[in-house]
Amino acid sequence: MKFLKITTVLLLFGVFMTSCNTVKVATDYDQNVNFNQYKTFAFFKPGIDKAEISDLDKKRILRAIETEMTAKGFTKSEDPDLLVSIFTKTKENINIYQDNMYGYYGWGWNPWYWGAGPNTVTTTSEGTLYIDFIDAGKKELVWQGMGTAALAQEVNRKQERIDEIVKKILEKYPPGTKK
Repeated sequence: MKFLKITTVLLLFGVFMTSCNTVKVATDYDQNVNFNQYKTFAFFKPGIDKAEISDLDKKRILRAIETEMTAKGFTKSEDPDLLVSIFTKTKENINIYQDNMYGYYGWGWNPWYWGAGPNTVTTTSEGTLYIDFIDAGKKELVWQGMGTAALAQEVNRKQERIDEIVKKILEKYPPGTKK
């Protein structure tokens, strides 16, 4: 029975750790746009100012986007082809693990068992980052990427986690490329 408890706890821990490390990504885009025409970008300040996160996190996100865009061959420009905007959503997830097998041994009644076993309650923050690419000339949205993941709470891990989320989202740009 002890083996079963330990196995269950390890399995739940593994699932929890795996779920924290994954980034769920979705994209949408205008199928009539030739994405090869875009070579330069700039950040769309009015859109970024509306994002409801701290200025420090905005800077972290913008740094990560700039790094990924530069790696894709884009150049930051005062007269861009693409405007880049962001917005975010967050929610709290509460995870409860209830050990109802505490105190049981085999079949039948246990005289030393009184009530439920130990419970473990954890909370995680899950964030969704939207990255919008807007045609600078037409002022129309041409591509949107969305990434949802558990957020890092430690300051020294925040930039690393944001870099990972942005990288996963921008792997899907331009449309039609596979990684």
